[in-house]
Amino acid sequence: MDALVTTEWLANELGANDLRVVDATYVLASDGRDPAAEYEAAHIPGAVFFDIGEISDLTNPLPTMLPPPEKFASRMQSLGLGDGSRIVIYDNSPYRTAARAWWMLRIFGAHDVAVLDGGFAKWQAEGRPVESGKPQHRHRHFTVWADDSQVRTLDQMKANVDSGAEQVLDARSGPRFTGEEPDPRPATHAGHIPGSKNLPYKQLFNDDGTWKTGDALKAEFEKAGVDLSKPLVTTCGSGITAAVLLFGAHLLGNEAALYDGSWSEWGADMSTPKATGSA
Repeated sequence: MDALVTTEWLANELGANDLRVVDATYVLASDGRDPAAEYEAAHIPGAVFFDIGEISDLTNPLPTMLPPPEKFASRMQSLGLGDGSRIVIYDNSPYRTAARAWWMLRIFGAHDVAVLDGGFAKWQAEGRPVESGKPQHRHRHFTVWADDSQVRTLDQMKANVDSGAEQVLDARSGPRFTGEEPDPRPATHAGHIPGSKNLPYKQLFNDDGTWKTGDALKAEFEKAGVDLSKPLVTTCGSGITAAVLLFGAHLLGNEAALYDGSWSEWGADMSTPKATGSA
């Protein structure tokens, strides 16, 4: 299974014994939406709801941080996602949150995982079937495991400012990156991690909401000043849209890491250096 699959491919595979479909729509409280209620009203047949806000470390004051491996495995088992499953993730979010769920699943040991190109919007636009309600799931075994090689911590990012060993790429908008626009979080500086580059995540998509691929996708990274043959770490406001850049890099053969605390942590920490202006 490719990392990016089409609606046509998924429609043909629906009902396969080993296939699991996941709705990973996540939005901000300020968006005034309820993704869980939207999922119950309409979802791809057989899909389960992956609650990114709840499947996180709720003891951490930072938003949507990775949960402990035991919690993640428990939640996946209760959703019927287990070892040996082929998992296709979609979303209906402006933040393209399927990429975050894709990254999380891979961190915690699931490897046959894909993102649905165009998401739920494309599926619906094509008149494909949907269902409502909350399906019952048979628990499946999900092995407790975590590989943190694709996760970066505050201390690692501080060390990287000095060493420059890894390129850092920020998914936030240009004005947020440069500091022209204040950060929406209280007591959080504006600006970016010194030495980082900026590639607003929306630039990785075509006008119809599908992913750019091949040379068109590669061009976006190159315009941002990124060398995809070298190590890369992605960052954003809270670790959500950073996963979009990470997934895009994966499509081009670069296995990037993600700074999970992102600007929520760096921007509020008094000990970190902050830069403003363009990269």
